[in-house]
Amino acid sequence: MPRRRTRVRMRAGVTALALCATTALAGPAAALPAPGSGPDCLDPGLPLSAEESRLAAHLPDAADPTVAADETYARTIIEGGGFGRFTADLTAALCRTRSLDAATRLVERAGQDLWDAAVARAQGRGTVRGDLPASDDRPLYWTRTEAMSVLRQWDPRGGLDEAERAALVETFEKAARGMDDIDLPPGRHAVRVLVSGFDVYTLDGGTTGPAQGTVGNNIRHGNPSGATALALDGTTYRTDDGRTAYVEAYTLPVSYPEFERGYLEDTVGPFMEPGPRQVDASITVSQAGGAQFNLEQWNSRYHGVSLGNDRTAPCPAVGGVPQLAVDNPGCNIQVVDRWGGGDGLTDPPQWTTATLPVAEMIAADTGADVPRPPGDTWPDESEAFGVVWHTNYTQFPDCASPVRETFNNPPPVTYPPATPPVPPAEGSCSYSGGGGNYLSNESAYRNTLLRDRAGLDIPAGHIHTPDMQHFETDFAVTDPTFDAWRTAIVAQGSNLVHAVADTVD
Repeated sequence: MPRRRTRVRMRAGVTALALCATTALAGPAAALPAPGSGPDCLDPGLPLSAEESRLAAHLPDAADPTVAADETYARTIIEGGGFGRFTADLTAALCRTRSLDAATRLVERAGQDLWDAAVARAQGRGTVRGDLPASDDRPLYWTRTEAMSVLRQWDPRGGLDEAERAALVETFEKAARGMDDIDLPPGRHAVRVLVSGFDVYTLDGGTTGPAQGTVGNNIRHGNPSGATALALDGTTYRTDDGRTAYVEAYTLPVSYPEFERGYLEDTVGPFMEPGPRQVDASITVSQAGGAQFNLEQWNSRYHGVSLGNDRTAPCPAVGGVPQLAVDNPGCNIQVVDRWGGGDGLTDPPQWTTATLPVAEMIAADTGADVPRPPGDTWPDESEAFGVVWHTNYTQFPDCASPVRETFNNPPPVTYPPATPPVPPAEGSCSYSGGGGNYLSNESAYRNTLLRDRAGLDIPAGHIHTPDMQHFETDFAVTDPTFDAWRTAIVAQGSNLVHAVADTVD
């Protein structure tokens, strides 16, 4: 198991909220006030985001699907994670705040405290509050979303303009994603590793019940990559050659605008610049399907076909035909100017490649000691899940034509493959990498582009985990099978990260 290193943060002027954000885990659950009856500093008429609108959703009752569950799904998960008072305490502190500067400091501390509490819970440090398993990643997502809804409706004297409100929300969100607390030590004997995870996603739709006013059961989804990030953040690992690997983690949103604003680059980029804390490996992780871990080789600049959690997509197909990337910024991943910018089809490039130690990661047999969850279909029963070099991709051979070609599909399961994979053609335009053209591929593309622009020769690439959405019932928020899949994926995913650390020179 990874060893937790002690992280000490000294902050001046910590308010009562900073203490409440962690100690209130033991307190009774406190729901947000109903619209029109809340604190004077909130305006329920101010609009919420698409993600925040799901806070009001109810599942059918698990025992009797003909009626709605008593609590909203979000509150069930928040309280199940022991975070029942977090948003109420944040609201009370915010209502006592008299300036935007003070509010910014407040929400930054609160976001950091929420991240710290979620990491401590996932790693079983201290008393694990709530009745959900410690490894469950969903309480962090729904607590953060609930808290952001308060910031969205905060209405101080003098008001806030749109830019001020957006900046306040972003300050809290980045802190609550672990993006502000990355602490990699200096020294040539330290191995510095960054790992990302993702939020829950595909929350709309799914199986529905007869209860009026309820939603489909996709809202129950978790994300094993987010759970892996919580399990690994701030941990250490003794490498095969006796050095200490320091692992820092953060989580990414499943929506495009935050990526366009530079969330990933602002988090990872500073640690790819020269200096004593320069990262030695940077790995992005997300969930895919099946019963295998895919090590994605080629990443596509093309993006935006599928909806994010915000229910928007920048490059949907038109009449069933994919849009072209030529003169179409919505279909091409855009990089903010502070991290190199670029325009046209070749700057940034249409493709980036992974530099993960594929042979070593497969040879490490990372699933050998991981219990197989119920229903696991990986054919080799001596391990939990397989690890596959994922070399498939789809390109537009002519950037001016919607005709596409797919190569290396399906990728061979054996390694090394009998026939080397065919790389993307020079001058082609990308349509999808091995990880598709959704935000998982986008995280991989941006991470490896940072590596290339920094001129680094380090392991960098993307790991796609198996799908963990395996439930025994239609509407229960959790069950032993769902928990077993998350536990197994997190265990083997952590082993794969450690296998990367073992190869760092």
